[in-house]
Amino acid sequence: MTATAPPLTLADLALHRPATVRAIAPPPHAPEWAQRLAEIGFIEGEPVTLMARAWPGHDPLVVRIGDSTFALRRAEARCIRVLTPS
Repeated sequence: MTATAPPLTLADLALHRPATVRAIAPPPHAPEWAQRLAEIGFIEGEPVTLMARAWPGHDPLVVRIGDSTFALRRAEARCIRVLTPS
Protein backbone atom coordinates (compact mmCIF):
# COMPACT_ATOMS: atom_id res chain seq x y z
CA MET A 1 0.00 0.00 0.00
CA THR A 2 1.33 3.46 -0.88
CA ALA A 3 0.79 6.58 1.16
CA THR A 4 -1.01 9.44 -0.51
CA ALA A 5 0.25 12.96 -0.21
CA PRO A 6 -1.92 15.46 1.67
CA PRO A 7 -3.88 17.82 -0.57
CA LEU A 8 -1.90 20.80 -1.82
CA THR A 9 -3.15 24.06 -0.35
CA LEU A 10 -2.70 27.60 -1.56
CA ALA A 11 -0.46 28.25 1.46
CA ASP A 12 1.92 25.49 0.24
CA LEU A 13 2.02 26.55 -3.40
CA ALA A 14 5.34 27.70 -4.84
CA LEU A 15 5.48 31.37 -5.78
CA HIS A 16 4.23 32.20 -9.29
CA ARG A 17 3.21 28.60 -10.00
CA PRO A 18 -0.17 28.50 -11.75
CA ALA A 19 -2.85 26.42 -10.08
CA THR A 20 -6.60 25.92 -10.07
CA VAL A 21 -8.91 26.04 -7.06
CA ARG A 22 -10.08 22.51 -6.32
CA ALA A 23 -12.09 23.00 -3.11
CA ILE A 24 -12.50 25.06 0.03
CA ALA A 25 -12.18 23.20 3.34
CA PRO A 26 -12.69 25.66 6.21
CA PRO A 27 -11.59 24.75 9.72
CA PRO A 28 -14.27 23.56 12.17
CA HIS A 29 -13.93 26.74 14.23
CA ALA A 30 -14.61 29.02 11.22
CA PRO A 31 -17.06 27.42 8.77
CA GLU A 32 -18.05 30.91 7.55
CA TRP A 33 -14.67 31.21 5.82
CA ALA A 34 -15.97 29.02 2.97
CA GLN A 35 -18.67 31.54 2.05
CA ARG A 36 -16.37 34.55 2.48
CA LEU A 37 -13.70 33.00 0.24
CA ALA A 38 -16.30 32.04 -2.39
CA GLU A 39 -17.68 35.59 -2.37
CA ILE A 40 -14.28 37.03 -3.29
CA GLY A 41 -13.73 34.53 -6.10
CA PHE A 42 -12.23 31.36 -4.62
CA ILE A 43 -14.50 28.89 -6.37
CA GLU A 44 -13.75 25.54 -7.95
CA GLY A 45 -12.07 25.86 -11.34
CA GLU A 46 -10.74 29.43 -10.91
CA PRO A 47 -7.08 30.02 -11.77
CA VAL A 48 -5.00 31.09 -8.77
CA THR A 49 -1.37 32.10 -8.24
CA LEU A 50 0.58 32.82 -5.07
CA MET A 51 2.38 36.07 -5.88
CA ALA A 52 4.29 36.85 -2.65
CA ARG A 53 4.73 36.03 1.02
CA ALA A 54 5.20 38.82 3.55
CA TRP A 55 8.48 38.97 5.38
CA PRO A 56 9.15 38.07 8.15
CA GLY A 57 6.73 35.30 9.04
CA HIS A 58 5.24 34.73 5.57
CA ASP A 59 1.88 36.18 6.64
CA PRO A 60 -0.12 37.55 4.86
CA LEU A 61 0.13 36.10 1.38
CA VAL A 62 -0.48 38.01 -1.85
CA VAL A 63 -2.74 35.95 -4.09
CA ARG A 64 -4.08 36.48 -7.60
CA ILE A 65 -7.45 34.87 -8.29
CA GLY A 66 -8.81 35.46 -11.76
CA ASP A 67 -8.17 39.16 -12.47
CA SER A 68 -8.10 40.25 -8.80
CA THR A 69 -5.31 40.38 -6.24
CA PHE A 70 -5.88 39.88 -2.50
CA ALA A 71 -3.93 39.61 0.72
CA LEU A 72 -4.92 36.45 2.60
CA ARG A 73 -3.82 35.16 5.95
CA ARG A 74 -1.98 31.85 5.81
CA ALA A 75 -4.77 30.26 7.87
CA GLU A 76 -7.26 31.19 5.13
CA ALA A 77 -4.92 30.04 2.35
CA ARG A 78 -4.59 26.64 4.06
CA CYS A 79 -8.35 26.16 3.50
CA ILE A 80 -8.01 26.49 -0.28
CA ARG A 81 -7.08 23.23 -1.94
CA VAL A 82 -5.47 23.59 -5.35
CA LEU A 83 -4.40 21.52 -8.33
CA THR A 84 -1.28 22.29 -10.35
CA PRO A 85 -0.64 21.31 -13.96
CA SER A 86 1.35 18.10 -14.28
